[in-house]
Amino acid sequence: MVHEAHGFRLDGMLLGVATAATQVEGGDVESNWSDWADRPGTIADGSTPRRATDHWRRWREDTELMASLGVQVYRMSVDWARLEPRHGAWDDAAFARYREELTLLRDKGIRPLVTLHHFSHPSWFERDGGWLAPGALWVWERFVSEVVTRLGDLVAEWVTINEPNVYVTGGHVFGDFPPGHRSLREGMRVYSVLAAAHIRAYALIHALRPAPDTMVGVAHHLRTFRPGNPRNPKHQALTRVMRHLFQDAIVRAMTTGEFATPLRRRAGIESGCYADFFGLNYYSRTTVTRFDDGTPPGVPVNDLGWEVYPAGLGETARWAWETYRLPVWVTENGTCDAADAFRSRYLWDHLWVLSEVRAQGVPVERYYHWCFVDNWEWAEGEQPRFGLVALDYETQERTVRDSGRFFAEVIREGGTTPEMFASHVAGQSYPVSTTEGHHR
Repeated sequence: MVHEAHGFRLDGMLLGVATAATQVEGGDVESNWSDWADRPGTIADGSTPRRATDHWRRWREDTELMASLGVQVYRMSVDWARLEPRHGAWDDAAFARYREELTLLRDKGIRPLVTLHHFSHPSWFERDGGWLAPGALWVWERFVSEVVTRLGDLVAEWVTINEPNVYVTGGHVFGDFPPGHRSLREGMRVYSVLAAAHIRAYALIHALRPAPDTMVGVAHHLRTFRPGNPRNPKHQALTRVMRHLFQDAIVRAMTTGEFATPLRRRAGIESGCYADFFGLNYYSRTTVTRFDDGTPPGVPVNDLGWEVYPAGLGETARWAWETYRLPVWVTENGTCDAADAFRSRYLWDHLWVLSEVRAQGVPVERYYHWCFVDNWEWAEGEQPRFGLVALDYETQERTVRDSGRFFAEVIREGGTTPEMFASHVAGQSYPVSTTEGHHR
């Protein structure tokens, strides 16, 4: 590759890491995901989020470790189930604990980006019908108001909802996430509610925190799609349909208030601009031969069999900018690599792509690596390893991987050098898929 012969610059792009409360905090929290994990057969390794990385107690250690690596920005989430464990009852101690963490982050020069809904919500909200309950939007707005009122003096940047498309397809279309339903029609109904939830939260946050530095957006999961056989009309048509249903329609609704079929605009929602940045979560490419996520044989893959396709990060970032003209924040990007055998190459390749699209005028302002420490990976449990920092679940010991040291050098240098490539990347290569795979 040409970019291996020289370094590249990332001047002006803030670099950091991302986590989610349910995946790191641990503890006996009554949420939809703790309930789901208690059901036999729902989690690949039988684990639950009750252990995770014990971040709820080890937050000082983790913050100090982030600071030692030079992390500039940190995306985290607050756990709705902790803050409102019973309908309308707020936990003051939990709010105080988040305030402590946010204060230390700011003291260390690390700018927090806080997500309000990252797949998880209280058990009582789920039992009441979740997002399809008659009063769901009112309950959501009450939660948003409470969090922003109590924490807004420490937080200027917010993600309202993480990956609405993954949440909907996992929980309402394919049934791999709670509540475990399998209905495309229901999934489209939830999409419409989530779009309204974001739009209302966007207006509410700006009303509560009218400061000019208040920034609100969504962390959208975008993929690149290609037909398995480009000459097969069915593959071509299905590719267009899947892209529309998975990402294009929901992104448009949440960003502009314009609802394309099969989404439906709720009363009171008007067209407009409902994002201050475009949050982009990018991991892989989908090869379409049927209605799921396909990976063909012969392509680079990670430990979970997801195709490694760095060019897709540039393609999705460019599409986001050209379509919506918002600054792009890469709110998640990373790979599952237990042996840390190719993560540094993954970082090099994806950051190089960002340096190229930035040179072409795409304003990619931030990059949040997923993730900081190995964490509980939803339906996959504890086995996948995405962390720049390795975790021993039994002892909770953290060990910075070589890829973590490489990322720290990238932050310190504001880019890469040939010497960094030689020290951390040279000799690394991706595994290659040997059979066709299908994922959800």
